[in-house]
This record gives sequence, C-alpha cells and structure tokens, in this order.
Amino acid sequence: MHISEGVLSPPLLIAGAAITVVGTWIGLRKTRPKEVPLMAVLTSAFFVASLIHVPIGPSSVHLVLNGLIGLLLGFGAFPSILIALLLQALFFQFGGILVLGVNCTNMALPAIFVYILFKKYCESEKRIHRLVSGFLSGSLSIFLSTLLVAICLYLTGENFTAAAKTIVYAHLPVMIIEGLITAACIDFIYRVKPEMLKIDEIGAKNEI
Repeated sequence: MHISEGVLSPPLLIAGAAITVVGTWIGLRKTRPKEVPLMAVLTSAFFVASLIHVPIGPSSVHLVLNGLIGLLLGFGAFPSILIALLLQALFFQFGGILVLGVNCTNMALPAIFVYILFKKYCESEKRIHRLVSGFLSGSLSIFLSTLLVAICLYLTGENFTAAAKTIVYAHLPVMIIEGLITAACIDFIYRVKPEMLKIDEIGAKNEI
C-alpha cells in the first residue's frame, strides 16, 4: 500500500501533504489524554502489520488494519497512521519522506470514512451487527485505500495504469482478510472491554 519515493508528481505530493497536515491537526485536537495509550497500541499494530509486505511495482501488498484504527480512534487515525508511516520510512525505507503525506492520506481517509459509517453499529448489542459492520469496515477501508493508491498512480501518468490495476486486483484477498480480522477484533473488544468502543461517549460525558 506504500507508494515509493520518486513516483508521484509534485501536485499530488503537495495535495497529500496538505490533507495530512489538516487531518493530523484535527485528529490531535480531538484526541483526549486517556486515548493516547490506545493510540500508541494501534500505531504499533499498524507498524508491525505492514512490515510483512510483497512489493508490486511502485507499491506493495500487506495488512493495514486502518479500518480497525478508524473504528477505535476516529479522527485520531491520522496522527496514529502518520507516526507509523514515518517510523517505517526512517527505519525500513518503506514509502519515503516526500510521499509520506500521500501515503498517510490514502490510509487515514478511508479509516475516518468507515468510522463515520459503521461506528454506531459496532457498539450494537446484537452480535451480527458487530460482526457485519466490523467486516465491512475492514474490507471497505482496504478497498478505498487501494482505490486512492490506484488513482494517484493513474494521475501520475499512463505508464502506471497497468500497475494501478494490478494493485487493485492484488488487494482483493487482503480485503477479505482485513474484514475478518476487524470483525473478530471488534466482537472481542465488545465482550472484553466494551468501553473502548464507546470512548467518544465517555469523553463527552466527562467534559460535561
């Protein structure tokens, strides 16, 4: 899912950086002190999950877990994913510094989208609602991230059209795997520590 350095055009790099700056600022503004430990754990999970990857042209295929991060952190997904991507770029040369904004945008925007769309269903007392919404969050977040990567490559030039299509097809199995993992995690968290899924409500009550 990482786009390599030196691939994208300057306008795309600037746009990605701008979106990441705004998204990270909003995410930090909305993050409460009690959410920092959870953000650290999810950032670590994202960092580790992405280490095992298969290079495909100018990008790669690997687990992302951005759907799970989005459901648990909301807009905090932006700073969480940004930190993990920065560490990966510095220590393992995955992606790169100049393309950091685009890579973060491609993974964090879908995370926030599924948060807005499915968060309330993940808090449902009905297990089928939690499992279905968790699966859709995991699979849809990967689909949208893959689509954004493909669009970035397509806008860069016709030479990357074939690579863009390959990346979409290669991520189809990942969408299913991520959906299953996210569904299992959401169901487990609800049964063991349900307050993690309702952290927004708890924070709102405390602020009042």
